[in-house]
Amino acid sequence: MSSERTASADIGIIGIGVMGTSLARNLARHGHAVAAYDLDPEQAQDLVTDHGSEGTFVPAAELDDFVAALRAPRVAIILVPAGAPTDAAIETLVQRMDPGDIIIDGGNTLYTDTQARGAALEGTGIHFVGMGVSGGEQGALLGPSLMPGGSAESYERIGPMLESIAAKVDGEPCCMHVGPDGAGHFVKMIHNGIEYADMQLIAEAYDLMRRCLRMKVPDIRDVFASWRDGHLDSYLIDITTDILGHTDHATGKPFIDVVADAAGQKGTGAWTVKTALDVGIPVPAIAEATFARSLSGAALERVAVEELDIDPAVTPAEGDVAEWVEAIHNALLASKICAYAQGFDAIQLASEEEEWNIDLDHLARIWRDGCIIRAGFLNYISDAYIADPELPSLVGDEWFSERVEECLPAWRKVVALSASSGVPAPAFASSLAWYDALRAGRLPTALIQAQRDYFGSHSYNRVDKPGRFHTRWELPERPEEQWT
Repeated sequence: MSSERTASADIGIIGIGVMGTSLARNLARHGHAVAAYDLDPEQAQDLVTDHGSEGTFVPAAELDDFVAALRAPRVAIILVPAGAPTDAAIETLVQRMDPGDIIIDGGNTLYTDTQARGAALEGTGIHFVGMGVSGGEQGALLGPSLMPGGSAESYERIGPMLESIAAKVDGEPCCMHVGPDGAGHFVKMIHNGIEYADMQLIAEAYDLMRRCLRMKVPDIRDVFASWRDGHLDSYLIDITTDILGHTDHATGKPFIDVVADAAGQKGTGAWTVKTALDVGIPVPAIAEATFARSLSGAALERVAVEELDIDPAVTPAEGDVAEWVEAIHNALLASKICAYAQGFDAIQLASEEEEWNIDLDHLARIWRDGCIIRAGFLNYISDAYIADPELPSLVGDEWFSERVEECLPAWRKVVALSASSGVPAPAFASSLAWYDALRAGRLPTALIQAQRDYFGSHSYNRVDKPGRFHTRWELPERPEEQWT
């Protein structure tokens, strides 16, 4: 351990909270000297006291000492709350840094804020990197999935350090230079959106087994355990199995039964949905998962409707339980594929519009470990984009289209069960509707376009000739005009 104020640290971290501590320890364990600064000086000192044996830490009580401890070109990672605290940290660093130095925002930040901050620093010569970090506290300590955006020049300096601490799959680090300016935070936002959808889909599968099939929690746990050996193999299935196998020590009840059913969220799901609406990319699985969390917290509304006692009984499923479990498995797999497809579609469009040139097959590979949505079929996603980098949608790839086709009858059956029994499965249903809309030769939006022209003179396209047209609905003969 070192406490020198000379330029002895390879990298620095501002914000020695849970994530900052874990990331600092990971870096130190891999041979990188880490400068540490926090508004509470005790935080940095506790890092040294508790974990000093793991590597070289340089605690700093003052920001000037922190910056002085960094060797050139300096690299500082900010891990403080998004918004004003991040802006304040950037401002104080810029005052002390030189051209060529690098500031990394490692928090959950809206990518447009990253773009604005990077643009503001362009005249200073200081590089700004927006880096998505996935995997939580354990990932940060043992190997996260890292998604830095920013200049290629900055990645030459930070890449080797980041790749050394990232999770590894077959020796390949789960870290890549995603692209310029906000690309890193954009893909982290979409990652979290997919995470929302995946978690909601798993919860719906659990709920259908519990309430429609009347299965006991230990039996549902065994089902999830068995799913780890197939296409549903993933980190979220792993932890679901563990959660459902846990008994509450205080009550002796299944742990799941003592957990309140109002889910929290930190905003990245909503950001994903808002961004998708802005660019015109449908992400209904992610949207429904986000809305479901909001609805879970609507305590007054839920109580008011529940007290109406309208059709309160859940109609149990008829037939063989094992067959229903298999049907739910297939519905979950198909819906999960759709959720990932929606996320990758959004990334592909944003990459084109922002000229980020994101390598989608590489992105799929860095999500195979270290992050929350790591799953077995990410290898197939990578293969799909290697085979066709311009793939219009993941569900158009042969492997995924075959899986969805196999699952489709059971998927419909499960969505129908949800509707008839009164057990909501909004992410299952919206994913199916999205898929059916993609495969439809013609959509009812033709009627919507006609309605828009009728009340707002918005015009419409025809299927038989080019151009924009407007019908004079107010006239008896309703003549058609071609607009330029």
